[in-house]
Amino acid sequence: MITAKVQRKFLFTPLRYPGGKTSLFEYFDAVIKENNLKDVCYIEPYAGGAGAALSLLLLEKVDRIVINDYDKAIYAFWRSILEHTDEFVEMIESTPLSIDVWKKQRSIYSNGSDDLLELGFATFYLNRTNRSGILTGGPIGGMAQQGKWLLDARFNKHKLIERIKLISLYADRITVLNKDGLDVIRDYSDDLTSFFYIDPPYYDKGQCLYLNSYTHEDHERLANLLNGLSRTKWILSYDNVPQIRKLYEARKQQYEFSLHYQAHSSKEGSELIVFSDSLVVPD
Repeated sequence: MITAKVQRKFLFTPLRYPGGKTSLFEYFDAVIKENNLKDVCYIEPYAGGAGAALSLLLLEKVDRIVINDYDKAIYAFWRSILEHTDEFVEMIESTPLSIDVWKKQRSIYSNGSDDLLELGFATFYLNRTNRSGILTGGPIGGMAQQGKWLLDARFNKHKLIERIKLISLYADRITVLNKDGLDVIRDYSDDLTSFFYIDPPYYDKGQCLYLNSYTHEDHERLANLLNGLSRTKWILSYDNVPQIRKLYEARKQQYEFSLHYQAHSSKEGSELIVFSDSLVVPD
């Protein structure tokens, strides 16, 4: 059993994700050292908040990172803070935290604006002001703003701007993609400097948590691809369910891990972590 808990000193991502994997940063660092990997290109085909990726890069544990998300809104956010940093920071500073503004940002997000910066900011605004960071959820404190916590509870402008400016300094070492996760794995699988962390949509309850959830056939396609990559270095995490264990039963290096996370309340989540055969797993 592997147990992980987020250390705030390693938290660089500006996005909030229930069950986010920033807490695995130290373990990934140990894997990289144990396998004597050099000039690593760390890749997250299902990046979301990219918590572990940013920690590894900003603490100089890897040479570069690839952040991919099939969700156009999340992609727009990452592109915006890297390519339009000053404009994004100005939008944070000047945009009020109110239900009227929340409704406007929700409309921009729901309509899928073609303006990358506008969509990226709306995505960020909702992520920081919605309960548990769920983009399709409701605002913290409710529409009447009468709860214990209100819209500004997770929107410390100064700290968020600091994070975004810091990330922007590494822009030339960050690749942002908007592709199917399987295509990203195929594109980089022959590069022996590549190290993948693959965190696909959950098998159970995926439709409740992700805009781009997977069917059983999608999970099967991913398993067929990964099981066929004998030299590629990858780590996979999933919800710990029989269907997933069966898809990866040929992989001998798999363990349960416990992840401490926040989603309305403090929880311990039991998940499955699977390692490619080409990786040496640290004690």
